Amino acid sequence: MHHRHNVAPIGDKFRIGLACGDELIGVAVVGRPIARHNDDGMTLEVIRLCVLEGYKDACSKLYAAAWRASKNLGFHRLITYTLKSEPGTSLKAAGWKVIGETQARPKGWDTPSRRRKMAERYPTEQKTIWEMC
Repeated sequence: MHHRHNVAPIGDKFRIGLACGDELIGVAVVGRPIARHNDDGMTLEVIRLCVLEGYKDACSKLYAAAWRASKNLGFHRLITYTLKSEPGTSLKAAGWKVIGETQARPKGWDTPSRRRKMAERYPTEQKTIWEMC
């Protein structure tokens, strides 16, 4: 099982798997928010969500389970990002709300004052920010 457009994350707080019988069909990886301004000690971020094709409502179930687990651990807010080209149907079905958008970064995070190498699979398009609280 591989994520469509990102490399594996470095760390996480917890992971949730979704099975159909004995087969793992999806996983949600939840960790501290990537953006510093969201890392307030009460917020977590779904940093990866991967499912096998063809399983109805698998993404929605994982997003809902990630929120329940976050609340049970004492967190008040859960966020995630989708590419602007993705409809967010699963997030809407799980009750998440759009709270904003990021700007596109066609050159990644590289700047003349702080050189950075672009990740192997780095989505450069605008993203939609989603929240559950």
